[in-house]
Parts: sequence; structure tokens; C-alpha cells
Amino acid sequence: MAEKKATGPASYFPSIEKKYGKPIEYWMKELKKVSKRAHMEQVAHLKEKFEMGHGHANAIVHVFRQKNGL
Repeated sequence: MAEKKATGPASYFPSIEKKYGKPIEYWMKELKKVSKRAHMEQVAHLKEKFEMGHGHANAIVHVFRQKNGL
């Protein structure tokens, strides 16, 4: 059986891991540190602290918030 291809924001994960050299789980743990902040504040955190592009940061934050019921 073929592996299901990621869609939506998670479809960015392979390119995020390649570009920034860290697994997605690293970014999820980083977002736990700022989990009380609003969505765009979390995006800004990734952009400012790690020089991550807006689209990549937004995709990670979207999935993080969805998985954590935020």
C-alpha cells in the first residue's frame, strides 16, 4: 500500500526539514514554549528567532495549533 501523501500545511514539512536542518518535532517543541501566544505571534517567533520564511512558519504553527486544540 502506498504511503499517504501529506496535503495542506503539512505538505511543507519535507522542505522545512531540508531547509532548516531540524525535524518537525523540533519546531513543535519550540512552539510549546510560546503556546499561550496568538497564531501570528507564534509565526513571528519562528521568523524572528530562526529566520524562517513566513509560509514555512505559518504551516508549522497551523499544524501545531490544530494538534493542540488551540
